[in-house]
This record gives sequence, structure tokens and C-alpha cells, in this order.
Amino acid sequence: MTDGPLIRADLHNHSYYSPDSVASPEQLLRRAKARRIDVLAVTDHDTTRGGLVAQELAAKRCPEVRVIVGEEVRTRDGEILGLFLSEEVPRGLSAEETLARIKAQGGVAGAPHPYDTFRSGLKPDVLERIAPELDFIEGLNARMVFSSANDRAVEFAETHGIATSAASDAHSPREVGRAYAEIPDFATAAEFVESLRKGRLRGRLSSPLIHLMSRYAKMRRALGWKPPA
Repeated sequence: MTDGPLIRADLHNHSYYSPDSVASPEQLLRRAKARRIDVLAVTDHDTTRGGLVAQELAAKRCPEVRVIVGEEVRTRDGEILGLFLSEEVPRGLSAEETLARIKAQGGVAGAPHPYDTFRSGLKPDVLERIAPELDFIEGLNARMVFSSANDRAVEFAETHGIATSAASDAHSPREVGRAYAEIPDFATAAEFVESLRKGRLRGRLSSPLIHLMSRYAKMRRALGWKPPA
């Protein structure tokens, strides 16, 4: 971990490789650069495709933005975020097996948007069960409809000694940079977790109307649109 100015990390975002997003990987990168986001995690639903494409594009066209390849995995027990992935984790496994597969490839695992009754986060009993294996919990997710859900997530993390992260959870370009963690720079996945422990959560909630964009994206898919292969 390096000393120096804090960097901005937006740690949960979706490209159009997620069926509920309209943002191309390139659009995510351009917006991240415009919002002075230094680290962008691309965490599509049940695929690492968007993160890999964004990482390749960043190396060629947008070196100012560092991309973390991730995946938001739908488990039998709710959704889990995997970051620093090299392989996709299949959906439909238990929370424990999903965590094991993330960590077997050197990744770190977190709980996205817990306590959000409108989305498929981990239920409170599951959170309690797997808390010792979690590397972080989203303490600020900009797509929460009620801020009290974020407050409960922070309280749970503090009680269990787990690092907290922040994320726009963008499904459209304009959402990128709405929420982010200000953290010390890092070189490895392990250092990343330690940076989160020393960081600060910044940003604010998006308008609830932003969820209409996800409905539009799903409708577009239903009408036959597909992302590039």
C-alpha cells in the first residue's frame, strides 16, 4: 500500500453485458474519467465479460482509469460481489461455495446492497452466517431507495469488523461516480481490503427514477437487442 493522496474507487457498476444496463464498457470508462474516478469495478450479473472488455479498453484508450474485473453473482442465498476475478463464478451455488470460488482465484468478496428489500441482496440470517468470510460490505450503494438500508449495512459492518465499500451501482453512464470510496492506493487485492478499512465513503443516492433505466434495458433485451459477442 502506498502513501500519498487518496484515490477514488467506484466499486460496483454494470455494463450492457448485464441485461438491466444500457451502458457500454467504453461509456463507463469515459464517464469515470470525467468524474475523476481512479478505480472502476465493472461487476456484471453472472459474467466477467464487461469487466474484461473494460479492462482491455482502459489499457488502450483510458489509462487514467484502473479497471477491476468483477462479477455480481446470483447465489441461492442472494447476490455476492466478487472483485479481482480471472474466471467467472457460476450462478446458483450456495453463498459459501460462491465465496470459496472467488477466493480460490485470489479474489475478494463482498455483500452488495444488503437490507434492500427491492433487490436480491443477502438476507440478514445469511449475512450473519457468512460474515467471517466477507471481505467487505457495501456501506453506500447509490441505488438504494432508502438511505436507512445503507445505515444498517454500515452498522452491521462495524459490529462484525468488516470493511465497507461505496458504489454507484451504475446501470447507465450518467450514474458513474455518484458514490465512491476515497482510499489509499493499493497494488494487490489484499492491500485493497486494507485500503477500504482506512477509507471514507463519499457520494449520495441516485433518484429512484433511475431504476426505470433498468426496466428499459430489460425491455430492449426482450425485443431482441444483444451486446457484442
